[in-house]
Amino acid sequence: MDVYDPVQQLAICHEDVLHVLGIDTIEMGRGFCLDDRWWVDWVLPDGTPCRMPSWANPERIGQDWVLRSPSGRIIARMPEGAVVFDQVYWPFLDGEEDLSRIQELYPEHMWTGLGSPPGNSVAGTDELAAGARALRASTTRAILGLFGGNLLEMGQFYYRMDNFLAMLGSEPERVHRFLDALVEIHLRNLESFLGAVGDSIDVIVFGDDLGAQNSPQISPRMYREFFKPRHKMMWERAKQLANVKVMLHCCGAVRPLLPDLIDAGLDAINPVQISCRGMEAEGLKRDFGRDLTFWGGGCDTQRVLPQCTPEEVRAHVLQQCSALAPGGGFVFQQVHNIMANVPVENILAMYDAVRAYGELQVS
Repeated sequence: MDVYDPVQQLAICHEDVLHVLGIDTIEMGRGFCLDDRWWVDWVLPDGTPCRMPSWANPERIGQDWVLRSPSGRIIARMPEGAVVFDQVYWPFLDGEEDLSRIQELYPEHMWTGLGSPPGNSVAGTDELAAGARALRASTTRAILGLFGGNLLEMGQFYYRMDNFLAMLGSEPERVHRFLDALVEIHLRNLESFLGAVGDSIDVIVFGDDLGAQNSPQISPRMYREFFKPRHKMMWERAKQLANVKVMLHCCGAVRPLLPDLIDAGLDAINPVQISCRGMEAEGLKRDFGRDLTFWGGGCDTQRVLPQCTPEEVRAHVLQQCSALAPGGGFVFQQVHNIMANVPVENILAMYDAVRAYGELQVS
């Protein structure tokens, strides 16, 4: 088994699995790291042998596993009994705040320093373009290109979540300076990224987890002041550079932010966390289904998928599809990562239900 995402320890679904489950999308990173030299042997916390990307080789220290940056600094830690790594170094909290070094410090924090493929396997845009073109030629699936372009989360990655949220309220000008410097980097990287892969992908994926379980992390007013203009700038530029749709990976209870996200140019949102307050499928479809594609929301991964019976999973999935699919604007996906404690029977029941729903619509 190959671990695609070293931080969350997500496995690669190989072609045989994609075929059996009827998967019709694929992430662009699957066109890279095809040689054994990009992988190192490891063992998952439950004892399962696997391979990790070579740039994220975990190291045991006492009862913990740690991941280091290229400089040797420990930037992520997984305690005994955990199944994912946590960030433990924040460049502008544990080091000096120097906005001229934001991109230089990307390798020194967990989420940008320990990415999934292509990761460190490409030396420049020519190799990036070649890998994306090869994947495009090999598949009829829709291809998603993970770009990132995080704003709120990048502040949290650099200053730590509690500090950055406090800064938004107490030091707005300081936050604006950070975000201005960050967006300049994102726009420059966007030009390079889409210049290389824009003709090979169908969807460009940005990231910013704006929500918590019961509400957004920030108010709509704060979103409009700090983040909406910058999202709009990046998303408009992406569509100018390539014939792509813009998707935002955005967890949590973000219903109050959806009108502004749509106005900023968003085409699709993922993962549609239906277990959060205000994120019920029927209401989302009724109020936003004309303007936004829901890429997710097909099966609750907090309670239903890990805890219910296969029959209950099937009924739940059929209900979600019935709420979100009519009229289009829905791409089935479970709400978030399928964790290791989910019974295989429930996973199969979920995909069987999707297939059954589709067959009912064409019969």
